[in-house]
Amino acid sequence: MRTALYIYLSAINLAAFAAFGIDKGRAKRGAWRIPEARLMLFALFGGSVGALFGMALFRHKTKKPLFVLGVPAALLLEGGVLLFLFIKGII
Repeated sequence: MRTALYIYLSAINLAAFAAFGIDKGRAKRGAWRIPEARLMLFALFGGSVGALFGMALFRHKTKKPLFVLGVPAALLLEGGVLLFLFIKGII
């Protein structure tokens, strides 16, 4: 169980980071963009750390309140869930 969780969290955070980078590149070129809802879903499904790093490194979505407030909120939520699972002995 623990190994599967680590693999999932690694994959979703890498995907979130990559999505922010890809979307920033597309924004610069004026190409088709990744929808904001999809970027937020990456954060909400466990990729908030990758999303935060992507926002910081690529300077992307840093002026949008949805992301400035939503991604850290997702990180706090994920941290709370992980802490709960750890205290209960599930992970």
